[in-house]
Amino acid sequence: MATNIGLIDYGMGNLHSVQKAFKRIGQPLRIVSNPQELNGCDALILPGVGAFDPAMEQLKQTKLIPCLTKWGEEDKPLLGICLGLQLLFESSDEGSSKGLGILKGNVHRLPKGQGERIPHMGWALLNHQNNCPLIDNNDQQNWMYFVHSYAAVPIEKGDLAATAKFGQTEVTAMVWKGRIGACQFHPEKSAKAGQRLLIRWLKWLNDG
Repeated sequence: MATNIGLIDYGMGNLHSVQKAFKRIGQPLRIVSNPQELNGCDALILPGVGAFDPAMEQLKQTKLIPCLTKWGEEDKPLLGICLGLQLLFESSDEGSSKGLGILKGNVHRLPKGQGERIPHMGWALLNHQNNCPLIDNNDQQNWMYFVHSYAAVPIEKGDLAATAKFGQTEVTAMVWKGRIGACQFHPEKSAKAGQRLLIRWLKWLNDG
């Protein structure tokens, strides 16, 4: 594939598992840890594991924040994973740092009193909300693996691509706006369902 995809390395993402997942479907990734390494990238992946404030501080150290903000303003292809989804929003209950603000809305702690443990860990079925090229509406096996204590609440309802059941409520599982998308779950740890989603993302990139 001709597409050059950059994997953002700011010290808080499981790069190895993401690289391994893409290697299985024949797509190499190039590590991006400073602005210069963005040159030549057609698309980006923003992974993330951990807490909101330390992640934003680590991103600040790479000097990539202005670049990512501009990337979002120019609506270039980007896929956020787990904490990477939350960083795309304006702020989080988990800390006081500003997020990237590429998507409008905030990140809130998962609601208590739902008969569910926090953090939410395990498999959940995606419930489609709005059109997204990464979701096949005919696929009844969209079970994805989640590990999170917080979930984004988009201001613009059209940005909500899929939700997942959490107790008696639904929480954000995927967002999609223009060419910016993100998953709260880990597609790289979601077996065949996650692999199908990554393949659809690559196909969308190449068809676009």
